[in-house]
Amino acid sequence: MLTYPMEDRGALPLYEYLYRRIRQDILDGTLSAGERLPSKRALAEHLRLSVITVESAYAQLEAEGYLYTLPKRGFFVCSLERSPAAPAASVHIPAEPAAPAWRLDLGRNQTDGSRFPVAAWARLTRQVLSENTFLAPTAHQGLYALRKALANNLRNYKGMAVSPEQIVVGAGAEYLYLLLAQLLGSEAVFAVEEPGYPKIRQVYRKCGIVCRSVALDAQGMDVDALRAAGANVVHISPAHHYPTGLVTTIGRRQALLRWAEEQGGTIIEDDYDSELRFTGRPIPTLQSIDRSERVIYMNTFSQTISPAMRIGFMVLPPRLLERYRRELDFYACTVPALEQHVLTRFLEGGFYEQHLSRMRKEYRFRRAAVLDAFRSSPFAHRISIQEQGAGLHFLLRLDTDESDESLRQRAAERGVRLGFLTEYAAVPQPEQAHTLVVNYASLTPERLTEAMALLAELFLD
Repeated sequence: MLTYPMEDRGALPLYEYLYRRIRQDILDGTLSAGERLPSKRALAEHLRLSVITVESAYAQLEAEGYLYTLPKRGFFVCSLERSPAAPAASVHIPAEPAAPAWRLDLGRNQTDGSRFPVAAWARLTRQVLSENTFLAPTAHQGLYALRKALANNLRNYKGMAVSPEQIVVGAGAEYLYLLLAQLLGSEAVFAVEEPGYPKIRQVYRKCGIVCRSVALDAQGMDVDALRAAGANVVHISPAHHYPTGLVTTIGRRQALLRWAEEQGGTIIEDDYDSELRFTGRPIPTLQSIDRSERVIYMNTFSQTISPAMRIGFMVLPPRLLERYRRELDFYACTVPALEQHVLTRFLEGGFYEQHLSRMRKEYRFRRAAVLDAFRSSPFAHRISIQEQGAGLHFLLRLDTDESDESLRQRAAERGVRLGFLTEYAAVPQPEQAHTLVVNYASLTPERLTEAMALLAELFLD
């Protein structure tokens, strides 16, 4: 007769403790295959339990395949493969490395979240929650109301005549890259900017896409080099290239569109941080002058709101929209419905444009203060600055013979994170050495004195 110390069950229900003990006896071979178990009534009397308790334990064991029943004969142990003995010591799984606590971080692309209108966002969230509309299924391309609000925003502020049906919403730029790799096909050859944002190359290559780096000149991507690369898709950031800040000229934009028409190619216009332009008029998008349906436009809210806001979107030309719906419309939208509803109201209510206007003023002031601090610093004679009056970064060339890696390591030892232009090149060139990509969004005026002192220790050492 099966005998178990039921008083050792702790906080477990009686039936679950009994189930676990019998299961363990089956697994370790104490109860052999084909062995008949006591009847429910007999075991209940022996263990001083209710018949219902024993019945529940047996039922669970039968459901999981440890027992089987024969009519009018009872419960029997199933034949199981014996698991190998557990190792004496469990395998060590290293913990995820903790993020360094930097005293000064100029290498990471970031925004100042302290200026975000949290109260307005919270109020809109409460409104959406109170209506329960966010529980309804959303379209695969994203909430229609959000796509309509995005289309209105593109028309009003970028001169783009697009319909909500052309827009696909997704969880950030990297997810959209994955979709584009599948949409345009594994046989496509992608040209990417050199230097350029490394994740673009990394994502496309992980998708099996052939990526070829094409150099930039003073006007943008070299079209002759693009032709020589044999590409039929090109991924560019014409409004404000990261990390150089280069703006593609209108002549070069027209040449790129001619290339796409002649080659039957596709241009992916990554409109990275174009909203944060501090001098002159906004740069018109390439999509707005495309007459042959060759441009896929994409953008995110990572710079205008926060990188934590994992919401991006792309605008497909009609010739590719039908293909997308035919081949990829089985993908559900990856952005939670609640966030889509709230962002829709944030756009429709004018909160986004108000926030963007405030941040342009704030970053314009901050950028001027940061540039002035660098130009009046103790190491000013050793640096030259390249900036385009836009975005949350600029380039700083340091007069030094020290390698980028050595300088990076010395900086890290002092709690300073630096980023270098060579990190963005597939094949770093000598002329790119000693050039820092300075992300200044976290440099508030109150921190400038400390930041300059830390950098002086590094640059004048």
